[in-house]
Amino acid sequence: MQLNFKLKNITLFIFCLLLVCSHSYAQSADSTKVYKKKVLETTEVDVLMSLYNQNGVHSPVNGGIGTELLEDRAANIIINTPLNGDDVLTIDLGISAYTSASSSNINPFVSNSSQLKSMWVGNATGASKGSGGGGGGVINTGGGGTPVPQNAINPVGTPWLASTGASHYDSNKALHVNYAHSSNDRNFLWGTNMSVSNEFDYTSFGFGGNLTKLMNEKNTEVGLKGSVYLDQWRPIYPTELKEYQRIGPDFQYFGYFQGVTILDQAGKASLDYLPSKFTPWTSTGRNSFTLSFYASQIISSRLQGALFFDLVVQQGMLSTPYQRVYFSDKPNYYIGTASDIQRYTNPLNHEVYQLADDIEVLPTSRFKLPLGGRMSYYINENFVFRGYYRYYTDDWGLKANTLNFDLPIRMSQAFSITPSYRYYAQNQVDYFAPYEMHKSTERFFTSDYDLSQFTSDQYSLAFNYTQIFNTAKPKHLGFKNANLKFSHYNRSDGLNANIVSFGVKFVGN
Repeated sequence: MQLNFKLKNITLFIFCLLLVCSHSYAQSADSTKVYKKKVLETTEVDVLMSLYNQNGVHSPVNGGIGTELLEDRAANIIINTPLNGDDVLTIDLGISAYTSASSSNINPFVSNSSQLKSMWVGNATGASKGSGGGGGGVINTGGGGTPVPQNAINPVGTPWLASTGASHYDSNKALHVNYAHSSNDRNFLWGTNMSVSNEFDYTSFGFGGNLTKLMNEKNTEVGLKGSVYLDQWRPIYPTELKEYQRIGPDFQYFGYFQGVTILDQAGKASLDYLPSKFTPWTSTGRNSFTLSFYASQIISSRLQGALFFDLVVQQGMLSTPYQRVYFSDKPNYYIGTASDIQRYTNPLNHEVYQLADDIEVLPTSRFKLPLGGRMSYYINENFVFRGYYRYYTDDWGLKANTLNFDLPIRMSQAFSITPSYRYYAQNQVDYFAPYEMHKSTERFFTSDYDLSQFTSDQYSLAFNYTQIFNTAKPKHLGFKNANLKFSHYNRSDGLNANIVSFGVKFVGN
């Protein structure tokens, strides 16, 4: 009841926000026309690119252990176009492509050895494509390779190496469109936006609106923003749970597992593995509602400050369906080489994989409350100090603090560098436990270390060059500025990452 009440109030606010926007627009259209500077003089085009590389030892796909090696390449083109003196249309097109050793292990039972790769062909998607009946005792290759008898060789896998499964890579495509209108005196602005993104198992659609008011000779600024995201999962489950869902309790005799030897903790063949706790999701939507407020103030000729807070409500499928969980009060079962069972949690394990007891299960509602502030202090013409602090809390028991410091240094009229540092600390949510520390009697459980207790540091150095004079010819775009940023991220649970980003802006006449 309380959650539904919050959702109704946020939705009502966003609707009222749009009504106020349209009313303000009508008033500004009727006001006396005077000379005014355009909000945006000319079209601007930003081209952004980034490369992200990470590694760690706590993969949530593997139940909290194993490789987190991931590489992501992203590119965005942002076009800001003045529709007239008061209105600006922004279109942001983005695509990112990643390869992930962790998510490849949604189906880990594809060999990492060259011998088995050559034999275990055509089965990169995990479960057999057939109905699971006889099938002649062969693996269905889906038309891509020579069928291999299932009893010819037992599949292997490991949480410490990437599988060759189809989920090893994916891409995300996104479109964001924003319309912004400014009043004649430039003291009132409003805007609306919509966005859509898609990847292999997830689609997101969002929309929202914002209001900004400038007062006190533009020394004071306040703003409100509301947004709604209506997302949809297409759940992908770990191979062993997918087969259990598809066939039922006799799944070991049919489909993918027909003729495959399952091992117990002692390395003996067993038919007792039954993940009966697992229940597939029937409702796969995820909705998010956000209401944001901020206020900024020019305090003196050198100092500016801002305060903000957000109210965020989420509902629906907030779990990730391919993240495994292992229970301490259930026996362990494996596929692969028995001799590697004793060193399962060691990176030296190359040929055995533990079958899941269940997937991550989290509550279907979450209320988040971030609040914080920013400060910018002008030291002199060469140095500016910027600071940021945020406190976060939610009803899953998570509390977090973020500190960020930037020091832009002006080297010349055209060139500047900006060193920065970010510190973050959080406790764990109520539903987190490490690998094999959950009990099967629990209602909610996750071994995703993003929800564990940790601290992190990020060090960055950015370089910016700005073209002082616009050399663009009429009806052509000209170079305006470029920036290059290097960041190193380190987390106390062993995760580390390096990020390189590059951006260039072009403007026209």
